[in-house]
Amino acid sequence: MTSQPSARPTSTGRPIAIAALAGLIACAAALQFTGAADKLQLLDPGATVRWGLPLATMLFELSIALTVGLLLLGGLLMPEGAKTARRFRVGRYAAWSALSWAFFGVVSVVLGYADDAGVRVGSSGFWTGVWRWTWQLELLRNPAITALVGLAIAIACFAGAGRDGQAWLFFGALVSLWPLALVGHAAGSNDHDAAVNSLAFHLLGVALWVGGLLAILLMWPRLGKGAPDVVARFSAIATWCYAIVGLSGLLNAWIRLGGFGGLDSRYSVIALAKVAALLALGVLGWFQRHRVVDRLRVDSSSKTGRAAFGRLAALEGLVMVVAIGLGAALSRSQPPVSGQSPLQKTDIAFSLTDFPTPAPLVTSSWFAAWRVEWLFTAVAVIALGVYLHWVWRLHRRGDKWPVARTVWWICGWACFVYFVDGAPAIYGHVVFSMHMLMHMGVSMLVPICLVRGGIVTLAMRALPKRSDGTLGPREILLAVMHSRIFGFFANPVIAATLSFGTLIAFYYSPWFYLSLTTHTGHVLMVTHFMITGYVYAYSLVGIDPGPKRWAPPIRMLVLLIAIAFHAFFGVAMMTGTTLLAPDFFSVLHLSWVPNPLVDQQRAGTVAWGAGEFPTFMFAMLIASEWYRSDRAAGERAERQAARDGDAELNAYNDYLAARARAEATGSRTTERD
Repeated sequence: MTSQPSARPTSTGRPIAIAALAGLIACAAALQFTGAADKLQLLDPGATVRWGLPLATMLFELSIALTVGLLLLGGLLMPEGAKTARRFRVGRYAAWSALSWAFFGVVSVVLGYADDAGVRVGSSGFWTGVWRWTWQLELLRNPAITALVGLAIAIACFAGAGRDGQAWLFFGALVSLWPLALVGHAAGSNDHDAAVNSLAFHLLGVALWVGGLLAILLMWPRLGKGAPDVVARFSAIATWCYAIVGLSGLLNAWIRLGGFGGLDSRYSVIALAKVAALLALGVLGWFQRHRVVDRLRVDSSSKTGRAAFGRLAALEGLVMVVAIGLGAALSRSQPPVSGQSPLQKTDIAFSLTDFPTPAPLVTSSWFAAWRVEWLFTAVAVIALGVYLHWVWRLHRRGDKWPVARTVWWICGWACFVYFVDGAPAIYGHVVFSMHMLMHMGVSMLVPICLVRGGIVTLAMRALPKRSDGTLGPREILLAVMHSRIFGFFANPVIAATLSFGTLIAFYYSPWFYLSLTTHTGHVLMVTHFMITGYVYAYSLVGIDPGPKRWAPPIRMLVLLIAIAFHAFFGVAMMTGTTLLAPDFFSVLHLSWVPNPLVDQQRAGTVAWGAGEFPTFMFAMLIASEWYRSDRAAGERAERQAARDGDAELNAYNDYLAARARAEATGSRTTERD
């Protein structure tokens, strides 16, 4: 049985309670300093709402972080011994934490309605108004949705989710952070998309970092000999989180402060206090990673090492929760840059898309037009960095990796960045034909390059294998690639149907309008067509391990059918006389796009023409594989013939000779008769 420290289990929650109290104090002090606790509007909801809303928001976010950390610990980091019940206990902790998440989410929604409506809690018609407006106002609806996710996670954890279940719940909890980014205290800024993306990364990093550390503190006396591995694994995650939180926080603050000019405000003082907390956490994390972790690896039962980790982790948790409290206070405070941009009233494109109308499209625009889309650009940079790091890891240990695959991967993400940051994205927000070009590039050209990069094969060689029953990146990738779900969708027929079927569903449904006018719709569009395009490309020309791939002739047949379908879609759009998304394109009135219907028909030409090059690439890659497989089969036959004296050919010739003799005998018998 795994040895346990002598510390009492009942004391494990004390550091978290102290940290929560410190966060509440920091939040209250920041509210008082910025004046956010004073009356902010003509209809005063009362001191209960003014003070209670930011405090409830802080506890709401802290509960989410703790739940995420516990599910990360139980699903991915913590080993389970033959006679231990750590994962069961983590599941129970996560259930109560998720229940707290749901409760404080509801409280924040109720107080948020009172704040927006300027009414006191419990006044006449209050609860009817809460129910009615919660599902109509995004500011209330999104936290309510996240609270419902917390309730669902609590139910699943109380039902006894095991390792795989907790891993699935962990990823679900991370996705539930997206609605909060859409209504955060930076989401209403002039640069809406950058604010939402930076806040989404910030929430993700904070939830993993703070929640993971608090979860380890909570389970520390029960980790036993698994403590060094848990701490080392979390330390790697914390390093990534530190970079994500720092960079996203700086971008978010820059947007809200409006540059250096906003540094003379009280809002900036609290923001700088958060920066100071981040720097302090960096110092503590360095000591944790380079001093304590190494000591624990040498001797996991060392009382000195365990005590040092406990002290540093408790101090880190305290600083983290104080930073969360400061952030909750900032969400209630008035930043230097707020309110609607003047372009909302003067630029119809800005009022619809949150982007100003671009200059007329000229030849130089294809190269000079550039606007960073932080979410997808960050994904591309991380994907490139991780891939090159893995290649370097193989190189350091003397293994080789094909240069061509690295080139494919770099080209794929370079094309992706151009399509989401360059002219196709900028003009694609207001011009149908450019939108179609961006769509075709993301869904057809980029996936071909990525699947030829062989990322899964590289990961299998570069990532260490875990032998303690926990799920690491390598184990998750293998599970996904060999799962029945991926096997079903990686069927070439299913993949082609999904890819091109949703193409029609997208343009001939309200989803197209939402992708043009909302950030969430745009993100879902790019994500969906990247994934479906990747699966389709994998089913035809993939090189990574996974479901058994069909023979090249059958894949070529599927490709030919898909070409015909794609051409039919392009022709249908080229000859169409009904404007798609008319509420959008008919009100833009761009001087350099005089007829939106003509531009839509031009988009059909783009859909047809832009698909030709990727299709040609598919055909060449399949034909090359077909040629290589036939050549390999021929070479195997020649080697076999050399070994056995061409026994197969001789046997076939003897068979033909026997048939000939039998036929000759039969014909002579017939002539005599």
